[in-house]
Amino acid sequence: MASPLVGEFMGTMILILLGDGVVAGVLLKHSKAEGAGWIVITAGWAFAVMSGVFVAIACGSADAHLNPAVTLGFAISSGNFVKVGPYLLAQMLGAFAGAALVWLHYLPHWKGTPDKALKLACFCTGPAIRSAFSNLISEMVATFVLVFVVNAIFWKAVGGAGLAAGLGPYLVGSLVWGIGLSLGGTTGYAINPARDLGPRLAHALLPIAEKGGSDWRYAPIPVIGPFLGGTLAGLLIRGLQH
Repeated sequence: MASPLVGEFMGTMILILLGDGVVAGVLLKHSKAEGAGWIVITAGWAFAVMSGVFVAIACGSADAHLNPAVTLGFAISSGNFVKVGPYLLAQMLGAFAGAALVWLHYLPHWKGTPDKALKLACFCTGPAIRSAFSNLISEMVATFVLVFVVNAIFWKAVGGAGLAAGLGPYLVGSLVWGIGLSLGGTTGYAINPARDLGPRLAHALLPIAEKGGSDWRYAPIPVIGPFLGGTLAGLLIRGLQH
């Protein structure tokens, strides 16, 4: 049963369940975590990434990308694109499934939360200041940092090949925490097309009580921006390693 695609699906599902779950806990009315703030959200996402990576590896994906932009970036750096399509599909399906579980977990809280924007924010990202160009740049920069530093963590020249078993996911989680704290305030740091688009589709399709629109006008930004950032990181990594 274990396979790379199962691993990418399961890991991404856990990533979104815990990541969108912490956002829902902080934003939805009558949650015990209501109002806990940005530090809690960024920490929750860091732990979500760590957990998702462990799950992906355990379920058969040694890559544990959980993110089409990461998959694309490493495909560009290696010149091997065979995993891009299958991984993207598995990651998108996992993200949708994780978002559906968040909806089920917080089922009574949707009706008790009158603010439609807060409900949407539990599933997908939105900008603090809406500016297509600036928002795109933010997602590009943050995703570039993600892909480039993940590669640096495992780079042989800095001892990555000799990392203690199990340490990698903690370091990647710490990186995502840092990105959220330093770069996430502009757009909510999607940095992952599946993380944003899968849950946005779930928001559109699920019978969420008294929901509003899914903000499809903004939706291309957290897809295109991360792909561009991942591409730039992949090109730089390829240039440095060859």
